[in-house]
Amino acid sequence: MEPKMDRTCTAFAGTKQIATGDVIEVALKVKKYLKDDGKENVLIFDDVTSAQVELDLRGTTEAVTRRLEALREPGEKKTGPGRPKLGVVSKEVTLLPQHWEWLALQPGGASVTLRKLIEEAKKKNFTKDQIRQAQEAVYKFMHAIAGDLPNYEEALRAMYAYDTKQFKKMIADWPKDLQEHILKVGREALANVK
Repeated sequence: MEPKMDRTCTAFAGTKQIATGDVIEVALKVKKYLKDDGKENVLIFDDVTSAQVELDLRGTTEAVTRRLEALREPGEKKTGPGRPKLGVVSKEVTLLPQHWEWLALQPGGASVTLRKLIEEAKKKNFTKDQIRQAQEAVYKFMHAIAGDLPNYEEALRAMYAYDTKQFKKMIADWPKDLQEHILKVGREALANVK
């Protein structure tokens, strides 16, 4: 995954955390680690989604910084008809005829009504969505880096059962850096449960 420059990430060499912070900071620390004593493969994770981040670390530190800074500054995009500055995206929606009839009767039309319904659903499901996203992030991270550790499957089962106490017990013997990162990434999934 190409890095999201507005997020932080964390790098691991095996089970040892070697860097955390903004993308450029982590890239430079990883580059130094690989140059100095990089015997292990390094994995870099987005701190929000736990998606693996791929960084081009070729060349000098200045070249790496320049490439990453270029990602931060979006290039000029051609503007066409419509309202691109508002971020409006046109896509197809399939509904039954009675749904289209109902939408047609709503003030503002179908688009306005659909946007309002989506915003309402997002607010209503905010906590559930946060928990689900945190669980997905924990799963991705654990799958990538801890899949061969003892109690891996039991820890996942405990997380999905919302049993924080059991989850922490299952990862208690894991390397400290992994435990801390998992609990940081999964705090939404583990905060308001048993």
